[in-house]
Amino acid sequence: MNDDHDLTRREYLTYGSAIGASGLLAGCTGGDGTATPTDADGTAEPTDADDPTTGTATPSSYTASMAPVGDVEFDAVPENVMVYSLLYADMAVAYGHGDAVNSLGFSAEAGGNTLDAYYERLPGVSFDHEEIEQLNSGESGVTIDKELFYELNSDLHLVDPCLVTSFDGWEASDIEEIRENVAPWFGNTLSRRNSEPPASCADEYEYYTLWEIADRTADVFRAGSTYEELAAVHDDLLSTIEADLPPESERPSVASVIFMQGTFYPSRVNTDGFSNAHVRPLGADDAFAGDDVNYQTSYDYEQLLEIDPDVILHRYGINSYYDVGSIRQTIADDPVGGELTAIENDRFYPGGHPVQGPLMNLFQLEMTAKQLYPEQFGEWPGYEHGDPYPEIPEGERLFDRERVADIVGGE
Repeated sequence: MNDDHDLTRREYLTYGSAIGASGLLAGCTGGDGTATPTDADGTAEPTDADDPTTGTATPSSYTASMAPVGDVEFDAVPENVMVYSLLYADMAVAYGHGDAVNSLGFSAEAGGNTLDAYYERLPGVSFDHEEIEQLNSGESGVTIDKELFYELNSDLHLVDPCLVTSFDGWEASDIEEIRENVAPWFGNTLSRRNSEPPASCADEYEYYTLWEIADRTADVFRAGSTYEELAAVHDDLLSTIEADLPPESERPSVASVIFMQGTFYPSRVNTDGFSNAHVRPLGADDAFAGDDVNYQTSYDYEQLLEIDPDVILHRYGINSYYDVGSIRQTIADDPVGGELTAIENDRFYPGGHPVQGPLMNLFQLEMTAKQLYPEQFGEWPGYEHGDPYPEIPEGERLFDRERVADIVGGE
């Protein structure tokens, strides 16, 4: 079973219970990820739609490419886009087309609130999620009603068709039906953990980093220059972090968990995939490295105390499904949980959202750097559930908010 489906099996059950009816979460391969005109020499040749009275040429079509669907041709930038995973909503906003998003896979309020928490620190950047459709009801298993595709009548499904194929009631023929009758697919989410795709997708699938996905998605919105500028900010941030990392012998052991009803659900922090794009570059000691962690793995208080990580990061910690401060107090009040080193040393933190886009990733890298290495990158100021990402004094920020806001705003 692939890890994105693992997400639905474990994390849907945990925070799906916490929020009631809300919940979590083909073609040829190839192309270099750049948007290309259909004419061979790269110029915009006149088309049949030219106005004969003015001689004005309609801009040529262009192509974006990403596995598993390969090349997808566009006549214009999509204006009505289905989105399942939060990373693509974040990318749409980053490329100036957040208003094109018509849906999210699970709770639009919860996902929108998470984006709002980060965008609060980017002047002029926002995401209106009031009218966003929730694709997955969260009432019985994880799937999408096919009729929703027809009702939304999107220009593009910015959704991984291989993920949808793994849902109950979906087959490869349904994917093809939607592509032919409504709009094409364009998305890759199994790169979240480099998960095994369904058999029908195995030959077409490739794995990408978060920023490679962002690059290819930028081509959909004809926003290549925006991507390049954001990627430069990301590169600068990584350079800042890498330059000041302490020696490996001085790095803490880190456990990434979800806590629910007395049980810890673990996740590795140093494995491949974009879910760890905010933790892996920090090179910390993975507390669960010695265990065979999968979607069925769980720990009670005693089992986690045996591992006793220096730092615990609770996933989905910023204005999402979990009140991490309240959870920390619950653990501290337990006679065994209170003995955890991370509780005793006040190093139980809100962790990042694993289904992160590029703007989220910048903040989550900064946040995690401060949580793991306060002496090198400054103290994490703490966080109250429901608040925006905390205001950090300008001199202690690891990237320039104004620069990012200007890039997103097209300045």
